[in-house]
Formats: sequence, C-alpha cells, structure tokens
Amino acid sequence: MNNAQQNRRQFLSKTGKAGIAFATMPLFSKVYAADTILQASEYAQQPLPYAYNALEPYIDAMTMEIHYTKHAATYAKNLGDACVAEKVDTSNTSLINLLSSISKYSPKMRNNAGGHYNHELFWQLMKPAPSTAPSGTLVEAINKTFGSFAEFQKAFGEAAKTRFGSGWAWLLVKKDGSLAISSTPNQDNPLMDIAEVQGTPLLGLDVWEHAYYLKYQNKRPDYINAWWNLVNWEYVQKRFSEAK
Repeated sequence: MNNAQQNRRQFLSKTGKAGIAFATMPLFSKVYAADTILQASEYAQQPLPYAYNALEPYIDAMTMEIHYTKHAATYAKNLGDACVAEKVDTSNTSLINLLSSISKYSPKMRNNAGGHYNHELFWQLMKPAPSTAPSGTLVEAINKTFGSFAEFQKAFGEAAKTRFGSGWAWLLVKKDGSLAISSTPNQDNPLMDIAEVQGTPLLGLDVWEHAYYLKYQNKRPDYINAWWNLVNWEYVQKRFSEAK
C-alpha cells in the first residue's frame, strides 16, 4: 500500500461515522427555480443533498468533503462579508438580481457571489449514479440545437476541457429561448452582466482542480467523462421548463 492509499484509508476511517450520520439526514429538498430563488436562505450555504461518499466511484468522499466544507463554505462566508461591506440588502435583493448587475460591485463580490451560486447549483445538478438520459422537451431541444445528445456531450466536454485554468462549462438558455454552450473563467456564470454568453444556466460543470485533483490529478478529460454518470437530468429538465 502506498502513502496516498494509506492516508486516504486513515481519513475515511476517521470520518466514517460522521459520513454514516450525514447519510441518515433528510435529503435537501429545496429546488431552485430558474427565474428566482427565495431570498430568505439563498445567501447561506445549504445542506448537501447526499452523503460525501454518495457519488463514488466517480467523485470520491474526500474530494466532496473538502469541496463542500472548505471551498464552497468559504464562498458563502465571503459573500456574506461582501454584502455587509457593500450594503446589499439580502432580504430584498435576490442573488440572481445581484449577479445580473455584478459589474457594479467589487471583485470580492463577483468572485464570491459567483462561487456561492455556482456551487449551490452544482450540488443539485448531481445525484448518485447511474444517471438517466435526458428526456422530453429538453432532449428535443438538445437534438434540435446540437444534432444529437452525443454531439452535445462532445461540445460540452470540449468547452470544459479547453477552459484555460480554472472555471466552469455551461449549458444555458439564452434570452431568445435557444440553447447554448459556453465556459466562464474563475467563478463567473452566464447570469452575470459581464458574461460573454448570457442566459439561464441549466447545467454546469466545475473544472477547478479542487473539484477533481485528488482522484484524477491532471487528467481533466477523465473527470469530465466520469461526471456524466452523475448528472441529475430530471433537475436539468425542471430548470429548462422554468426558464422557457
């Protein structure tokens, strides 16, 4: 057994009881509507809708725990701090409205508002394998726009693979109702008024190294290919229906 395997086993042994307890918690049932999110809780980090090990073998438990408790939690905290500093009334300003005028705010607000929104969405876009194929009006729109689901996967994967440095790949609905694929740097997203391609995000993939490096190292394409096994297409369809 090498050192990495031994360290991983020690970590999982120490956190096993916590993971079991977490798995018995009720699933997070709140669903984000594509046009609005309840202001009461949208600025706060929400419970993860599954246990840290639920997405294995495609995303490992250690990565999920670090991603959720460290990276995503920091975005939520820093967003709260930025809102206080920049006098954003979170009881009357939806996060989507904040993002739609993000150019008016500081880089700290842009990075952390984006980071918080993106991660809260990302958790909902995944569920334990196996993933079902998209259906209904969503797959019809995908086939019409990209030719086939396979061609869509190819184009989306290319956007994720070729995003230089850290960022996200997106499937979105533009204001004219058409589908598009884009990628954004850092924690930007299509809701932002500074985005090159703007619209409502339906599906997003985190390609920051912290999302995959422990398991896949520098093999981002392997992570992207594995991730398709986790996509929650029912939730993507719901977002598509609400965005139309």
